[in-house]
Order: sequence, then C-alpha cells, then structure tokens
Amino acid sequence: MTPIPKPAPSGTPVPAAPPAPGAAPSRPRVEARGIDVIPAAERHGRARDLFTLWCAPSINYLSVVVGAALVLMGLELWQAIAVAVVGCLFSVVTGIVAIPGPVSGTPSQVTTRAMYGVRGNRVAIAVNGWFVSVCYIAINWAAAAAVGYTLLQYFGVPLGTPAELVVIAAIATATVTVAVFGQGVISRLYPLLSLLLGVVFLVMSGFVAARADLGFAQPAPLHGFDLWVAVLGGLTLVAAAPLSYTISSDFARYLPADTSPVSVAAATALGGAIPGVVLVAVGALAATAIDMSDPQAGLISLIPSWFVPIFLVAVIVSTVCNNALTSYSAGLALQSVGLRLSRARAVALTGLLGALLTLYALFVSDFLGAISSALSMLVVLVGPIMAVYVTDIVLRRGRYDGVALSDVTPASRFWFTGGVNVAGAVSVLAAAGLALLCAHTVEFRGPIAVALGGIDLSLPVGVLVAAGLYALLTRVLYGFPTPATE
Repeated sequence: MTPIPKPAPSGTPVPAAPPAPGAAPSRPRVEARGIDVIPAAERHGRARDLFTLWCAPSINYLSVVVGAALVLMGLELWQAIAVAVVGCLFSVVTGIVAIPGPVSGTPSQVTTRAMYGVRGNRVAIAVNGWFVSVCYIAINWAAAAAVGYTLLQYFGVPLGTPAELVVIAAIATATVTVAVFGQGVISRLYPLLSLLLGVVFLVMSGFVAARADLGFAQPAPLHGFDLWVAVLGGLTLVAAAPLSYTISSDFARYLPADTSPVSVAAATALGGAIPGVVLVAVGALAATAIDMSDPQAGLISLIPSWFVPIFLVAVIVSTVCNNALTSYSAGLALQSVGLRLSRARAVALTGLLGALLTLYALFVSDFLGAISSALSMLVVLVGPIMAVYVTDIVLRRGRYDGVALSDVTPASRFWFTGGVNVAGAVSVLAAAGLALLCAHTVEFRGPIAVALGGIDLSLPVGVLVAAGLYALLTRVLYGFPTPATE
C-alpha cells in the first residue's frame, strides 16, 4: 500500500484541491494532481484499461505514411511487413517504462530522477520532455491543419487565412482541452475513440487491400548490402515512434500499487504495437497500388468519395488524441523542471507555445521544415534515453519509492553527485554521440555510416552502448544495489 506523501519539498507544485478519493468521479473535471505522488485512496482502474488508452493515439495516419515509405525505399511487400512487425516490437520498451507508474505513483518526469539525479533530470526533461514535445505538437498540428484544409475544400468552403486560422484554432483547442482535463477525461474518452478510429481505419484498410497488388515486385530488387541498408533504415523509421514514448508511466500512475507489472507492460505495449503493425502494413499495401509520394492524395484515390470526409475527420481526431497525451506529459515536464505552475496551467502554456510555433511555421517561414528535419535525427537520442530507462528498471527490479523521488533537496537519495547521476548523464551523451556517428539519413551522414557504405547502425549502437555503459557505471560509481535501490 502506497503511503500518503509527505509535504512536498520546495520546487514541487502542490495541487489546490485533491480529487475525491476512491473511484474516478462520475462527471469530468480538471485533474488536480500533477507530479506529486498519487495517494492509495485515489488509485483505481485495471491494467487492461491501458490498452485502449494507447490504441487511440496509435491508430494514426503517420503509421500508414511510414509503411508506404518502406516500399518507396525499395523493400518488397513482404520485407516491408516484416520490418513493420520487428519495428513495432519496440513497443515492448514502452510497456516496460510504464511499470514504475503504479509502484511509485509518480509520472516518468519524476521517476527519471533515479537515472539523472535531481538537477540532471531538470536538464534532461527540459530538452527531451518539454522542448522536443512542443516541436512534435507543432508538427502534428500543422499536418492535421493540412488535412483540415482538404476537408474544407471537399465541402466547397473557400480557403483563406481566416478559414485556416479557424482550423488550427479548433484543432489546438480540442487538444489542449483534453490535456487540461487530464487523466479522468482521457481514461473515459480514449476507449470510445479507440473503437471509432479503429472502425474507420479498418474500413480504409479494406478499401486499400482490395486495390493492393499482392504480387508486387520492385522493378530493381535490392540484394545483399543494399538490402540491409534499406532494412535497417526502415527498422529505425518504424521503431522511432515507440522509442519516443518514455511517458507511458504518466498514464499508469493512477493504477493501484499492487497492479501486476507484467499486465501493465503488456497492455501498454499491445495498445501501441497492434495498431502499428496493421497500419504500417496497410501503408505498404497502398504503395503497391498507387504512387504514395503524396500519401494523402494517394489514400484518397483508393477510397470511395463518400468515405473521404469520414477518413479525413478520423485523421484529425487521431492527431488530437496523440497530441493530447504529448501535451499532458509536457505540462508535467514543466512542473518537473521547477516551474511553480499547476498542471493545467503548465499544459495551457505548452499548448499556447505550440500553437504560436505552428502559426509561425505555416504563415511566416519554413521553420517547421527545419524542425522536422532535426527531429528525424532524434532516434540517436531517444534510443539511448529509452535504453537507460529500461536498464534502470531492470537493475532496480521495478522498485521505486515515489516519496523519495519527490524529494528535491540535497538530502535526497537521488542527489547522487552534486545533484547529477553521472552514470546516466555520461551513458546517454556517450551513446548518443556514437549513434550520431553511425547515423545515415537524408539530413546527415555520420562518418562511421559512410565508411560502412551507408548502413545506419545508430539504433542498435545507441541502445546497446547506453544500456551496457549505464549498468557498468552504476556499479563502478555508486555500487549496486545503490543506496537509492535499497
């Protein structure tokens, strides 16, 4: 049974009024809790609820685009589907990092103090937990806005700056509203949205499958080294999505502390993996039937006209679902770096900045294109970060003390060396640097990748080096088990 937390130390936001204990309230209201420990009396739900929570944001148009890209890279249909399956298996790590949620009652932004120390975690969260999230929010909103413009054109609404602003404002408002209301609304809304989005995307998949060329063969099949370059590049592309979800603990922390860790991990992983495999495969099938260099136009040409508006609305809704989770966690990230804001205000601030960035990118410059190019390299960072997270969970056997993690004073168990866990910081930076040298993308070609003829080993190198180095440095610098794990 999780103890009631001690008074929050300086720098930790305290909710104005805690929600009613016991089961979730019958009517939606703004979640009062932030990064503070969730008391046992407020824990409810079952591990299987996480499945539908993760299905809704995983049923998305981007997965279809990625599947089409695999075929455009030169892979055969069966090879693309195999890459989709293996890449989506990385959802297992998304499931593993959800395990500390019920145990500690804290979100991932607090749990990672065990990996980076109280001060080091603020830097890590400011960059990976907040800034990168805002960039993703802006990119997704811009993509959803483009779909919204197409929807307006379908109904004959003339496009112009006022109409475009209305579309962006509506998408941003819906996203931020869900994120501000928080866990209660998300847990009620996402099962229904998972069902509705699932039906729409399955119908779309049926239309695509009916037109697909199951006997498709590349005009110039890849062999040997060239094939491995495409396979590893495609695998990195597919795996980038599940590896970026270090936030799964945020949505598991309201479960009872004695919830089975295996069930938590399995429900979270399957919620992301099953839609991922299906939709990446559908994208590959679409690429056998039509030119998917313009995915939106390509998919629209494969479905009947009456279904077009339904599909476009579903794409927008799925983007809102995905961005709502990102916005929710970005709000917790702002609290974690030390801003004394309520969770709702932190989410609203994140949403405002994301909206401004979206508007600037769409109406002023191609800044969004530059951000998108930069984020395509993010796997060199998220791979090591996720590897350190999973390694820490294994080393601690999933045991985390939420009250101890909430202590941000020099007396904290997680102060380590001057407030920094040197093992975590060095492992991520060293592994990310080495992974960068092994990266080979349109935007960047690392010297090791060039020397290997273009093969991209950034994902396996980053993950393996980070995990091994963290385990070694934890033992050498702090001993194992460390005082923080005892």
